[in-house]
Amino acid sequence: MNSAQDPFQVQVQKLKADMVAQGVRVRELVGASMDAVFVRDLEAARRAIALDEQVDRVDVELEKACVDLLTRATGVGAQLEPGQLRSVLMIVKVNNELERIADVGVSIGEMCGVFAAQGQALPSTFRVLANSSLGMLRDAVTSLDRLDPELARVVLLSEETVLKFKHALVRDVQQQVSQGKMSVDLAGALHDVAMQCVNIADHCTNIAEQVMYTVTGKIVRHMQGHWEEVNLPG
Repeated sequence: MNSAQDPFQVQVQKLKADMVAQGVRVRELVGASMDAVFVRDLEAARRAIALDEQVDRVDVELEKACVDLLTRATGVGAQLEPGQLRSVLMIVKVNNELERIADVGVSIGEMCGVFAAQGQALPSTFRVLANSSLGMLRDAVTSLDRLDPELARVVLLSEETVLKFKHALVRDVQQQVSQGKMSVDLAGALHDVAMQCVNIADHCTNIAEQVMYTVTGKIVRHMQGHWEEVNLPG
């Protein structure tokens, strides 16, 4: 079958392009929310949060388009290849992951008020952690755009780095609180955002897993401290 002329595959490619655009949109939302927190800009935080409205709309549109595509294909008795089915499943699952990452971005933006009320400098480890999670999101979307399993593996391995930076930030915050250099309110807000960065990393690994599944037909699981590709049974 010439996939370039296959109407089903053409529609899948369009949906994939729309999903990549959604990924870029989500990355912009999260990045804008984090920037607002760093500069303590409440208006910038409100603008970032407002981006979620379009994310939610596109999320519903993509979900509906995938259902309609499969409904039409099965209605005419189309014999879909495994790779075609994996592509549609990837779009549905990644679409959900992106929507949840956007929700995390909204949560970060909503915490801007807490940071704005504090006049203390933010630890440098905070920016490093934020940049690391944003880097994972960037690479996850790029691996999706290119259907690049090698870049997807980089995303999986990057999760450990984000966790290390999160632990470094927590230690830094605890030390500053114990020395009276940081308020408990600011420490709590930093901890909350750190956990949100970890949530972003977790969603990014889910996207990377879907990319690898689509390209290789293998599922990826985190086993005993490392990532392992597993053949599907049957």
